[in-house]
Amino acid sequence: MILYLGASSLVKLYVQEPDSGLVRAWIRSAEYVATCRIAYTEVISALSVRYRKGDLSKNDYDLIAGTFIKDWESYIKVDFDDLEAGNLAMKYDLPRLSAMHLSAALFLASEYGKCKSASFSEIKSRPETAVFFSSADPLLSQAAQNEGLTVLSLR
Repeated sequence: MILYLGASSLVKLYVQEPDSGLVRAWIRSAEYVATCRIAYTEVISALSVRYRKGDLSKNDYDLIAGTFIKDWESYIKVDFDDLEAGNLAMKYDLPRLSAMHLSAALFLASEYGKCKSASFSEIKSRPETAVFFSSADPLLSQAAQNEGLTVLSLR
């Protein structure tokens, strides 16, 4: 199983937020974790903002950013189609980076197959590689579902 994480879900691996435990559980069940190549900048930026706002100490920021930078090498980095991303932005009124993530996830799903199962626990028994999508952005998650991706819902 491939778990595609939007940047908002990816941040939950590194900073304690609502649903962080849920995302971590999904990661443990995934064979691979994938994201769009733009997520590196998004996550580093999100961590920097939290540090500047005082939500993270300097030590925590350095540790978390360092861990993310090391982990980045293990993620599948997916590119996006610029024309498709633009069309998705228009179709669903998505912000630019969300449209890029959706385009990347759709490319990944087209390459590795889609799982239409509503049950995440069933994936271990499936022989094909399935792609699951997660984002903390409800608009992006709904657009992904509308495009036929299997979306793992955050509470």
